[in-house]
Amino acid sequence: MENQEIRVKGTVQGVGFRPAVYRLALECQLHGEVSNDTDGVLIRLSGMQNDISEFLQRLEAEAPPLAKIDSISTETVSEAWEYEDFRITQSTHTQGRTEVVADAATCKSCLAETMDPAERRYRYPFTNCTHCGPRLSIIEGIPYDRERTTMKAFTMCPACQKEYDDPLDRRFHAQPIACHVCGPQLFLHETGQLLVHCSSTDIDGYQDRIAQQLQHIDQALKDGKIVAIKGLGGFHLCCDATSHDAVQALRQRKQRYAKPFAVMTHELACIQQYCAVDQLEAELLQSVAAPIVLLEARQITDADVPALSADIAPGSHLLGFMLPYTPLHHMVCQQFGRPLVMTSGNVSGEPQIIDNEQALEKLAGIADLIVCHNRDIANRIDDTVVRCVAGKARILRRARGYAPRSIPLPAGFEKVDGILAYGAELKSTFCLVKQGTAILSQHQGDLEDISTLDDYEHNLALYQRLFEMMPVQVAQDMHPEYVCNKLAHDVPDLLPSVVSTVQHHHAHIASAMAENQIALSHPPVLGIALDGLGLGDDGQFWGGEFLLTNYRNFQRLARFKPVAMPGAAQAIRQPWRNTYAHILNGMQWDTFIQQFSDTDLAKFFSQQPITILENMLASGMNCPLASSTGRLFDAVAAAVGLHRQQVQFEGQAAMELEMLVDKNLLADCLAGKATYPAYDFCIEKPASSPASTEATQKLFELNAASMWPQLLGDLQQGLSASLIATRFHAGLIKGITAMVCALREQHVFKDVVLSGGCMQNAILLAGLEMSLREQQFNCLSHTLVPSNDGGIALGQAAIAAARSLELVTVSTIPTVATVRTAQTTARLMAEDYSFRQKNFTQHAISP
Repeated sequence: MENQEIRVKGTVQGVGFRPAVYRLALECQLHGEVSNDTDGVLIRLSGMQNDISEFLQRLEAEAPPLAKIDSISTETVSEAWEYEDFRITQSTHTQGRTEVVADAATCKSCLAETMDPAERRYRYPFTNCTHCGPRLSIIEGIPYDRERTTMKAFTMCPACQKEYDDPLDRRFHAQPIACHVCGPQLFLHETGQLLVHCSSTDIDGYQDRIAQQLQHIDQALKDGKIVAIKGLGGFHLCCDATSHDAVQALRQRKQRYAKPFAVMTHELACIQQYCAVDQLEAELLQSVAAPIVLLEARQITDADVPALSADIAPGSHLLGFMLPYTPLHHMVCQQFGRPLVMTSGNVSGEPQIIDNEQALEKLAGIADLIVCHNRDIANRIDDTVVRCVAGKARILRRARGYAPRSIPLPAGFEKVDGILAYGAELKSTFCLVKQGTAILSQHQGDLEDISTLDDYEHNLALYQRLFEMMPVQVAQDMHPEYVCNKLAHDVPDLLPSVVSTVQHHHAHIASAMAENQIALSHPPVLGIALDGLGLGDDGQFWGGEFLLTNYRNFQRLARFKPVAMPGAAQAIRQPWRNTYAHILNGMQWDTFIQQFSDTDLAKFFSQQPITILENMLASGMNCPLASSTGRLFDAVAAAVGLHRQQVQFEGQAAMELEMLVDKNLLADCLAGKATYPAYDFCIEKPASSPASTEATQKLFELNAASMWPQLLGDLQQGLSASLIATRFHAGLIKGITAMVCALREQHVFKDVVLSGGCMQNAILLAGLEMSLREQQFNCLSHTLVPSNDGGIALGQAAIAAARSLELVTVSTIPTVATVRTAQTTARLMAEDYSFRQKNFTQHAISP
């Protein structure tokens, strides 16, 4: 006989872990107890040594489906325990860290109950158990018990209480447990009137009312109406995805004129009618996270399959599909039988609505029917967006189903604690570091909107409360006007000396390093950060960077050749301005007019205020230089006619340019076998000087100037936009690879890390990974967190953590010159080039 105390850490609360331990202890004939506390799960076992060994061997293998075990530690206890049985004890509260579970899609058992007329939860829209249902969206505090969730308003009926108290029931301590009799209810509102009343209080009466409500929702959708439905983390707006009129009406009312909509349907087979779905994509769609998955649309569908509206994803051959993840969504989708647009229920530019009263007020002008329920949403959570590239699932927006899953930091960071990183201004997230683990928040949105900022502050306070963390060090972006940076200086009792300012692209690279478990002591890597814009440590705009970096500092080795942005922020809204600037980077304007005046592009320019731009460039007024890869994509897109005059959201033109690429021709271009080869990108090497120091040493530059005569010649010959897009992507991939090889001749590195918003481009990412590996580089990229600014906070946290550690042996890089933030550039970024422009984001799909 022996006594052992077992500590289990990880995602082990609110997932049915204690009942699994209880069942396993009984089967192994052990006595003792199991309890939750804020460190995880504590198990005390008393029994034969062999039985305890069997228990430990089976514990991880037989854990519940939502559990994620980070560690199991055991300690033999000498004192005598006198347990007569095995029991589950109440949660205790001690200072420590545990995991908060992400919201999970309805499990098969609960769905079967919901659809079975013989079950008491037949047609109940809120059926759940410990294996599924709301978690983060309803939690208000820890330990995770019902009284610290929004379910505290509902008193369990005797039948639910019996399930809740039975350790062998899958609803044992399922905090959102409910049924028709005692749980949340649906309410339908049409033109301000409450619909479908029912005075009966028996189960049959409740089920009949739900049936009437579902019929009313179904009829509204079939009539082409727009329906707002309250889900797990907020309201959705939905309509018939096969009705062009309904989809157009939704776009007009929501004022969301171009960004793709997500689509939900009742089963995988229906998605396969519209999209090619491989095994990995099918697994993602059917996973407990149930994200939106971006899929390749089929060019031809069966004649008996109703066509989707072309307005769902204009300019894209990708469709964002998801499967239902609540019983309500399942019932609505199953009854309707065709795909439904399922997009964020919000007023344009504001966060998703979660409150019933706000929905009735703000969505009344958009939705014809509003479906509410009386289970409050404590925490807003958007749908996660995932795209599979090069055989891996890449998270583009990390939210429902994934947040707040923790990310263990790599070797060397085990003792780091008390760090808070504030992230970026767009696609905002924040990150806590506690006990060597990073906790990245859900996607917040863009902080230019005051209600989004309020939500950011609400979630920041919530996370600090849930994880019991008061920061001792904070990390922020270098941009002086980021709203989230100003919050960093409001932390009580925090000294300025522990505010770590992190360069934007360094954070991008560190984010990918951290999620790929690059150890603190790892030799420097070459980071390639390609995005729209970020403030550099020289006060200029960066966006196409080659950085030799570790976690603490970096050395900028190369960049894309900076090109002016005429009009600053206007160059984001109007891509033709970037085209004009890039052409001037490669030739004189007179040369362009003489050689290419017969092109459609030249005729377009003749109708634009070119003289004004010439004067701006000559004076340098409001024309900042930027090494931005995103603006290069915009320039090429506008050249081939994609949204030259205006874009509806940032990245729209670049996204559609990617859609034009011919993958077969691309492979030939990269292999040097194509009739029309990849465009040329020139590498400009700095002249060596014995007197130069690191501070004065010039950078290698990747110059796109050499490709423009080729591209313009293709336009002149009338070659297709698809061919031009393909040659451009191939040239960019080859040019970046050539730059990496050139840098290898002068610097020592083996690992190449890819990050930045442009890496959401599947053609670019997959092409670079393949090309760099052919050159014997170890290529690392994002899977767990977004490559865009949604991953910045993780990188900031890792950098601040590395800087906070003392007496650590780490490969060093000479620190770059002291940060020099040019005040005029800062003012320009704050006033003219605003990172906080409404409707300008790089989301691959709308919330």
